[in-house]
Amino acid sequence: MEFEFTGRHVEVTPAIERLAMKELKKLDRLLDSAPVRAHVIVSAEKHRKRAEIVVYWRDHVFTAVGENSDLSQSVASAATRVEKQVLRVKEKFQTKKRSRTASKEVAPVPGGVIEPAPNAPRIIIARRYRVKPMTPEEAALELADSRDQFIVFRDAETNRVGVLYHRTDGNYGLIEP
Repeated sequence: MEFEFTGRHVEVTPAIERLAMKELKKLDRLLDSAPVRAHVIVSAEKHRKRAEIVVYWRDHVFTAVGENSDLSQSVASAATRVEKQVLRVKEKFQTKKRSRTASKEVAPVPGGVIEPAPNAPRIIIARRYRVKPMTPEEAALELADSRDQFIVFRDAETNRVGVLYHRTDGNYGLIEP
């Protein structure tokens, strides 16, 4: 982390520099390997000591001001405010869903048409029909009259959904959840 100190109407002592470096050392761990610059501006007006900290990281600028009668307390106050801002941004990065799309999905296909993989099963949308209340025997009669392989029905006695299908041995199978 690079530090730059500016004093307005006050001399920046090595003790203030050490304090600011110590307080902002926490940010080095939070902000990854990207270069971080910190500009610490201290000023004094009558009995009021003011510390302004500006931290530059990637395309973000974090700014905080601390005012107190003691310069070291104002530096510590501004540093904690900057740290809260950094934590908020880092939390936003982590909670945001950041999924990458595969390059073959993004890149255009040379022929312009995407062909499905050979031997891949396809889903064919069939007609929609109502699930009628009937007994399993009535469903078997209706299945025998149609060309469908199965029928979905609501059992009139138990009011549960069931599936009746043709078995390979010529009988009917019943699936009830």
